Amino acid sequence: MQESPMQEMQSPPTATLTGRPVISATGLFTPADSISNDELVASFNAFVDRHNAAHADAIAAGEAEALTYSSAEFIEKASGIKSRHVMSKAAILDPATMCPRLPERPNDELSIMAEIGVAAARQALERAGRKPDDVDAVLCAASNMQRPYPAMAIEIQQALGIEGFGFDMNVACSSATFGIQTAADYIRAGNARSVLVVSPEITSGHLNWRDRDSHFIFGDVATAVLVEDAAIAPVQHWDILGTRLKTVFSNNIRNNFGFLNRAAPGSADAADKLFVQEGRKVFKEVVPMVAQMILDEATRLGIDPEGLRRLWLHQANAGMNRLISHKVLGHEASEDESPTVLDTYGNTSSAGSIIAFHQHSDDLRAGDTGLICSFGAGYSAGTVFVRKVA
Repeated sequence: MQESPMQEMQSPPTATLTGRPVISATGLFTPADSISNDELVASFNAFVDRHNAAHADAIAAGEAEALTYSSAEFIEKASGIKSRHVMSKAAILDPATMCPRLPERPNDELSIMAEIGVAAARQALERAGRKPDDVDAVLCAASNMQRPYPAMAIEIQQALGIEGFGFDMNVACSSATFGIQTAADYIRAGNARSVLVVSPEITSGHLNWRDRDSHFIFGDVATAVLVEDAAIAPVQHWDILGTRLKTVFSNNIRNNFGFLNRAAPGSADAADKLFVQEGRKVFKEVVPMVAQMILDEATRLGIDPEGLRRLWLHQANAGMNRLISHKVLGHEASEDESPTVLDTYGNTSSAGSIIAFHQHSDDLRAGDTGLICSFGAGYSAGTVFVRKVA
């Protein structure tokens, strides 16, 4: 994607606020390292050989089941993923480790999660022609925080030099869209004029890289969305036409790791302390829920869903996106109508739909209407209908 021209750096003009929220700009941080399916499969299959050899007697006696190989073909067919970016490639691919190894930093240094969030946020500010002191609030909206407190948002706020306030929010894969609605509500209520929604997702840390059914799913990234009052927005921006959130409790996607347990990732008792899901149940239950939610919200807003120019859907599974987009548009969506970043980024939790929007929105024309949509654990789902201005 060719980046849109950056606005000249300047403070927002003095203007009467409208209470109408818009997206002024987005930012993206992508780790330098990437793991292809072939690299991942080689590592996983080496682990399988080690495991089966170490448990050969139990397997022969019928007391344990032998693990089976993965394959690049299996991964792509199951998910549509071909590669994923990560923050700690060597440790993930080491059959003896198979999880990220990120050195712990002292408290007086910027944390790794804040670091990548700041990088994405700075790009969003630059693209909007903003300075940090123009921003009133920072929301860190992501699926897994690296600590309970101080809030990651406050550390990002401090690193950027932003006055005001910040807080963390976690709605798993829908965190970014929930953050956008929260930011939009601050604008609507007149409690802020400019809000950064930052989603640093080091999802490799909560993935069980030893599980054949899910070892290929996640990747690392950070995104940022600058939500502002229309009165101070740059000429090129996106009107937020409407937002809608929905949650329905389900155990079908779960991660039980927290401060009340001490099971470390990779330990024998950590089976449900990392990402686990019942994929077929998720597929069956989430697709109709999300599709109907989109259609209902489009009706409420007076938008013809078949006239949507582009869908920026959550990047979790290519099959789910095909079905949802078909139900919304009334036909099989083209890559232009529903772009994919899943193939090269993997599932990046809350950041997925924002990456798609960031990379595949500059070509739309003024007046074009689109949808940013997320869905995932909770279950949770969020819709943000937008229209391009200038």
